[in-house]
Amino acid sequence: MRKIILSIIGVLLIILSVLFAKNLIANKNKPKPVREKVVKTVFVDTVVNGNVKIVIPANGSLVAKRRVELYAEVQGVFKPSNVLFKPGQKYSKGQALIRIDASEYYASVQSAKSNLYNTIAAIMPDLRLDFPDVYQKWLAYLNGFDLNKSTPELPKLTSDKENYFITGRGIVSSYYNVKNLEQRLSKYTITAPFTGILTEALVTEGSLIRSGQKLGEFIDPTIYEMEVALSKTYASLLKVGEPVKLNNLDKTETYKGVVSRVNGSIDATTQTITAYIEVRDESLKEGMYLEANLDAKEEQDVIEIDRNLLLENNQVFVIRDSILDIIDAKPIYFSDTKVVLKDIPNGTVILKKSVPGAYAGMLVKPFKNSENNQN
Repeated sequence: MRKIILSIIGVLLIILSVLFAKNLIANKNKPKPVREKVVKTVFVDTVVNGNVKIVIPANGSLVAKRRVELYAEVQGVFKPSNVLFKPGQKYSKGQALIRIDASEYYASVQSAKSNLYNTIAAIMPDLRLDFPDVYQKWLAYLNGFDLNKSTPELPKLTSDKENYFITGRGIVSSYYNVKNLEQRLSKYTITAPFTGILTEALVTEGSLIRSGQKLGEFIDPTIYEMEVALSKTYASLLKVGEPVKLNNLDKTETYKGVVSRVNGSIDATTQTITAYIEVRDESLKEGMYLEANLDAKEEQDVIEIDRNLLLENNQVFVIRDSILDIIDAKPIYFSDTKVVLKDIPNGTVILKKSVPGAYAGMLVKPFKNSENNQN
């Protein structure tokens, strides 16, 4: 039985060997497939050097150019008024923003003014006898003295004797003490320095206001500034008065601005220079985020292409006799999507769109309807 099994296995091995040999002979006689040469069709552009205006993009939020932080210099109770002290409330120039109760302090001011009046009145007999030439002017001063109005300026002292006499009676020091009290009394009323709008209110009517307490913020809503940080490369290009185009993030609204100020120093940390763009428009609000395009300068004899066409080591693909080649280029300016190049000869045929897997020596076919005009 064992001999029969070995015989069968031997016959099977012989048959398999014959079949394998026939298969090898058949494959050897088959011709090898010819690999087709693939020629990619590419979009090309012919270089025509010209002038390209360098536009620097920047962005930032608007801040009112004229803004005032309101602080109290005196203490008292916030008196109610016809106009509520609330955010969004408009005030005209000179209109009272806040009135603090000053009845107690006002009484002390009136007392000081009365003392000054009495002191001057007490010396009038002496002036009439010893200084008859100045008596009339001091009499006129007393007649024009009104306790309900601001204290008038003292008559001008014309001689040393008069000066010694008036100063010796303490009239000059009393006068300046009264003026100091009147000056402080004026701080119980805070008026609008310009026509504007209240953007922040930290107190309400009837609350106790303390000296040094912040009360709110007041801005002029007709003029705004946007602060932008630009590379130090453009420090010498920015000029005050240059027009600037601005737009919102949705690109639905455009505004006209102007460079109002340029910082004289460069930030040592970021190596940027700060410029301020002034813009006026009734629809603008403080805090709005805008994009600006600043016209820096105009470069001559350059072209502008997509950034993805610039290779490493500042090189670009060119086409010579349907074969890709690489030449050097000199980048002048980079934007988000474009790059401005110099030193590329006129008439040079370059790629208009990037080609995946492109390499020097690659065989290509220019697209017939490709526009041979510089973008």
